[in-house]
Amino acid sequence: MKTVIDKLCDNQSLNREEFEYLLDNIDDKSLEYLREKADEVRIREYGRSVYTRGIIEFTNYCKQNCVYCGIRHDNKKADRYRLSAEEILDCCDAGYKLGYRTFVLQGGEDPYYTDEKIIEVIRAIKKALPDCALTLSLGEKSFNSLKQYYEAGADRYLLRHETAALVLYKKYHPNMSLESRKQCLWNLKKIGYQVGAGFLVGLPKQTTKDYVEDLMFLKKLQPEMIGIGPFIAHDNTPLEGEVNGSVRQVVTLLAIVRLMLPKVLLPATTALGSVDPIGREQGIRFGANVVMPNLSPTNVRAKYALYNGKICVSDEAAQCRKHIEGKVSDIGYSLDMSRGDHKNWRRL
Repeated sequence: MKTVIDKLCDNQSLNREEFEYLLDNIDDKSLEYLREKADEVRIREYGRSVYTRGIIEFTNYCKQNCVYCGIRHDNKKADRYRLSAEEILDCCDAGYKLGYRTFVLQGGEDPYYTDEKIIEVIRAIKKALPDCALTLSLGEKSFNSLKQYYEAGADRYLLRHETAALVLYKKYHPNMSLESRKQCLWNLKKIGYQVGAGFLVGLPKQTTKDYVEDLMFLKKLQPEMIGIGPFIAHDNTPLEGEVNGSVRQVVTLLAIVRLMLPKVLLPATTALGSVDPIGREQGIRFGANVVMPNLSPTNVRAKYALYNGKICVSDEAAQCRKHIEGKVSDIGYSLDMSRGDHKNWRRL
C-alpha cells in the first residue's frame, strides 16, 4: 500500500488497477500516511492558507430532475425562490465588507435567468467590485452562453460531473447526457475559465470502479478546482432513507486527488460539515484548501436544500465567517480572504 501511495506522491500516474487496490485495501495506518503526504503537498503548494469564497444561492428553481437532489423539478414540496439582481448585489456588497474577494453565484438550472439577465448581473458585480473574482455555478450551458459570461467578466465556472460512470450517471440523471456534461467542461477549458468539476461519494450502488472512472476523467481533464462531497439523502426525493456517504471515503478521495493534481483548488464542502460536525476540518486535514461560507439572505437559505441537514442555514454572514475562521484556526490553518486563484491560471 505504501508503495502505491509513494508512486502517487512521486507524480507518477496510477493505472486503474492501482487505484482500485488503493481504494479497496486502505487501512487506518495507510490512511494516515496518505493524509500526511496530501497535507505535505498542499502546504508545499499553498502553505497553510485556506481560501474563502462567499456563496450566494440565488435560485432554487431547476428544470432538471436529478434523482438525489432536493431542488429537482419534480419535488412539489420545495419552497421556490429567486433573488433579484439587486438582492444578489447586496449579498456581494455585504460579503465585500466582511473581507471576501471572491463570490460564487450558484443556482438550479432556472430558465428564468436568461443569458441577458446573467450577463447584467456579472457586469454589475464586476463594475462595483472590480478587484473580486466571480464564479458561476449554473449547470450546463451552450458554448456561446459560456463565452458571453466569460467576456462579461466571469472568472470561474463550477460544474460537477457528479459521476463519470455512464451507467450510474444515467440512473441518477433522467434525460441528461454524461457526454454532454463532459463536453461542457471541455468547452469551459477552451474558453479560458478556471474550471471546477467534481463528484458525489456514497450514492446507492456506487462502486470502487465508479470512483476510478472519476479519478481517470479528472486526470485527463486537469481542472483547476474539484468538489468532492458525500451523498446525503433528501426526504422529498426517490432516495429518501438511503444511507449517506461516509466522511472516511470522501477524505480518502480528497487526499488522492491532492496527490494526483498537486496545485488543484480543493474545497472542504458544506456537505462534509453537514454529515459530520468536524467533516470540513477533516477535509482540510486531508488536503482541501477552500471553504465556501454562505452569503445568501438568511430567509432563503433553508429553501436551497439539496440534501437534508444542511448546516449554517440560520447564521448571519458575519457569524458564518467567524464560525469557519475559528474552526480552521483550531486545526492549525488560517483563512485567506484573497481571490485565491489557481496558481497556473491567467485570464486569456
